Amino acid sequence: MRIDKFLKNSRLIKRRTVAKEACEAGRITVNERPAKPGADVKEGDVIHIQFGSSSLTVRVLLLLDTCRKEDAPSMYEVIE
Repeated sequence: MRIDKFLKNSRLIKRRTVAKEACEAGRITVNERPAKPGADVKEGDVIHIQFGSSSLTVRVLLLLDTCRKEDAPSMYEVIE
């Protein structure tokens, strides 16, 4: 699954276009490498997101093409 789609489906970022722009700006890394919007994500990957002065690191647990709001937190585990 694409990183921008995962971020949108997991509700970590509200819109896919915002996730795409964050990737292009270099604020998203997958396994400590800068991620392009089309980068593939697999279960077990570690994603680091930089939000201005704060940051979030999560591990991918589950990939779902469609999910409800209640199921979104089951897609990832917060590390930091």
